[in-house]
Amino acid sequence: MTSLDTRSPLAAKTIANYGRPLWRRWLLSRESAVIVAVILVWVIASSVVPYFGTTTTLDFLLLDATPILLIALPMTFVIITGEIDLSVASTLGLSSVMLGVLTKGGMPIELAMVFCLVVGLLAGAVNGFLVTIVGLPSLAVTIGTLALFRGIAVGLLGTTAITTFPPFWQNLAQARFGLTGIPVVMVLVVVLIVIFALVLHVTPFGRGLFALGLSKDTATFSGVKVNRAKFIAFLLTGLISALAGIYWTLRYGSARGDNATGLELSVIAAVLLGGVSIFGGKGALHGVIAGVLLIGVLQSALRLANVSSDAINIIIGTLLIVSVLSPRILAWARRLRPSAPRQRK
Repeated sequence: MTSLDTRSPLAAKTIANYGRPLWRRWLLSRESAVIVAVILVWVIASSVVPYFGTTTTLDFLLLDATPILLIALPMTFVIITGEIDLSVASTLGLSSVMLGVLTKGGMPIELAMVFCLVVGLLAGAVNGFLVTIVGLPSLAVTIGTLALFRGIAVGLLGTTAITTFPPFWQNLAQARFGLTGIPVVMVLVVVLIVIFALVLHVTPFGRGLFALGLSKDTATFSGVKVNRAKFIAFLLTGLISALAGIYWTLRYGSARGDNATGLELSVIAAVLLGGVSIFGGKGALHGVIAGVLLIGVLQSALRLANVSSDAINIIIGTLLIVSVLSPRILAWARRLRPSAPRQRK
C-alpha cells in the first residue's frame, strides 16, 4: 500500500502554499509585484519624462504593445508546457508579406486576411509536428523555422515594400475611442485575453498544460494527451502570430519581409517577466499582461527621454536575464534559511 509522503519537499511546499489565505497568495506573488512595478514606473515616468502622461502617449504605447500582447497569449501556453517558440516574429513577417502580395494581386483584403490566418496555422502545425510527432527539441525546431519563415517572407518581396491597402482597414487599425487614447483594436485584445485566461485557468485543457510542464510522465498517467496539448499550443502561436502580422501591416501601412524582426525576444521577455517559469508548469496570464505593459511603459518612457534603441535593448535583455534567474536565487535563499527545529513527541 502506498501513501503520500508529506515530508517530501514538494508536498511540504504545496501544503505551505495552499495553507496561506487566498489574499496572501494573490497579493504576495510575483504577478502582483509586476503589476505594482507597472504602476510605479508609470507614475515616475509621468512626473519625470516630458509628455509621457498624455493620452497620445497611452495611444502609441498600446498600439506598439498590441502585437506583443497578442503573441504573448499563446506563448504563455507553450512555455508553461516546458517548450518554446522562437519563430513567432517570422510567422508575423510571413503573414504581413502574404497580405501585401495577395491584396496587390487583386484578392479582396478580407479573403486575404483569412488566407494569412491559414498560413499561420500551417506554420504552427509545422512546429507542432516536428516537436510532438518527430520528437525534436522545440528550441532547435523553432530556430530553424525562424530562419525558414523569414527566408520565405524576404524571398517573396526582396527589399521592396507593398503600401497599397484599403484606407478603411488602415484607419481602423489606428482608430481610438474619442479622446481617451485607447485604441479600438484593444477590444479584440481584451476579448482574446478573456478567452485565453478562461482556457488556461478554468478548463481541464489548461490544467493539463500545467501538469505537462511539471512532469510529462505524471501528466500522461493522469490522462493528459501530451502530444495533442503541445500541438494545439503551437497551432495557437502560429494563428495569433499571423493575426498580429495582419494588424502590424495595417497599422504601419507596409508589408515587408523584415517586419517585426527580433520581436520574439520582447514576447519571451514579457512572458518570463510576468511570472511564467522557463522550465514550465508555473504562471498566470494576468502576470503576463503586466509583463507586457511593464516593458511597453519602459520602452515608451526611455524613447521619450531620448535613450538610444541599443540602450533600450540592453535594459530589456537585462530584465529577461533577471526574470529567469530570480526564481532560482529565491529558491536558493530559501534553502539556506534555517528551518524550525522539530518538536519531539
